[in-house]
Amino acid sequence: MISYTDLFGGQRAKLVPAAAIADMQRDGASFAGFATWLDLTPAHPDLFAVPDPSSVIRLPWNKDVAWVAADCIMDDAPVEQAPRVLLKRLIAEAAREGLRVKTGVEAEFFLISPDGSKISDEFDTAQKPCYDQQAVMRRYDVIAEICDSMLELGWKPYQNDHEDANGQFEMNWEYDDALRTADKHSFFKFMVKSIAEKHGLRATFMPKPFKGLTGNGCHAHISVWDLDGEVNAFADKSMPFGLSAQGKHFLGGIMKHASALAAVTNPTVNSYKRINAPRTTSGATWAPNAVTWTGNNRTHMVRVPGPGRFELRLPDGAVNPYLLQAIIIAAGLSGIRSKADPGQHHDIDMYAAGHTVTDAPRLPLNLLDALREYEKDEVLQKALGNAFSSAYLKLKHNEWNMYCSQFTSWEHATTLDI
Repeated sequence: MISYTDLFGGQRAKLVPAAAIADMQRDGASFAGFATWLDLTPAHPDLFAVPDPSSVIRLPWNKDVAWVAADCIMDDAPVEQAPRVLLKRLIAEAAREGLRVKTGVEAEFFLISPDGSKISDEFDTAQKPCYDQQAVMRRYDVIAEICDSMLELGWKPYQNDHEDANGQFEMNWEYDDALRTADKHSFFKFMVKSIAEKHGLRATFMPKPFKGLTGNGCHAHISVWDLDGEVNAFADKSMPFGLSAQGKHFLGGIMKHASALAAVTNPTVNSYKRINAPRTTSGATWAPNAVTWTGNNRTHMVRVPGPGRFELRLPDGAVNPYLLQAIIIAAGLSGIRSKADPGQHHDIDMYAAGHTVTDAPRLPLNLLDALREYEKDEVLQKALGNAFSSAYLKLKHNEWNMYCSQFTSWEHATTLDI
């Protein structure tokens, strides 16, 4: 299975007989790029997905098939807008500055009914369901199979739990180099959906699939090391929060570009139902709505839980695994180069006292606002490249316009009698 991920996070693949893989390794598997979410036309030549053998994974649930991530080329040149190609370019850029970015992700998901209308467990009704022992055991067969698969693949998974929404779960595995984390994240989504279907269920990473329930986040834990991966360049126990000057500049870049970041880390119309949500039934959204950072406090956009790393809590379940890593590196490198200051940290509970913070920008209210913030951020656009930026903005503006052309039951309910 030769797979690439398009701009909208769609996973595209061709099944190739093992006997033909040598030809595919040399020439790539051919696709019509216009048929996927890339800014291409039917007149463009073939897009070839060239498999990266370092990424190959034998499907734990179907040993006859191996999945391999691929890089997109056209006319013998890399497709610059393709997410994995873009990420590899930024990783190389960081390496030229002596930096090796390592990340981990927390990809939350719901197990729901096959038609998507409700959570799959009718008894999962607690007001505070997070870490619910009975609820996680009622889905033991699914969770155990996914965890066993990660163990078999050598990902070093270390904990699995029922999350803060009814029907929601999180499974954690060890952090790794940015490209390997992106490949694993991409495969994880495919694996979770496939194993859920095998058990007669459906899995969704949709940011806000149910009104009133906590949404699906995809928190990213970030650290930067030397090229050998032995010395944490972010760690300095003599500094506040154990974060080195370089680490604070990287964080400064994240803070400086946060509103534009949202166009990529929160890429759908539905994303803004999560980060701008009213209080959920559990009592908290666990999602940010302002550009703030803190120590070990989960109510802010960025949390520094310990020396040498920080957690970006902005991304959601719809984020493209490759673009997530790419935009983190782009913003962080921008911060290091400009010696960006992340600004004052805040220790308050943002959910209870956020209104008292008057010097922090609010995150975009919707996808259109986020796209406009990205359009204004020339530094970030340049870092990610004109090919990607123009393609992404074009397709996402088209998506917004399609959304605006829809008529909803809310419009009828609120304006029919005006």
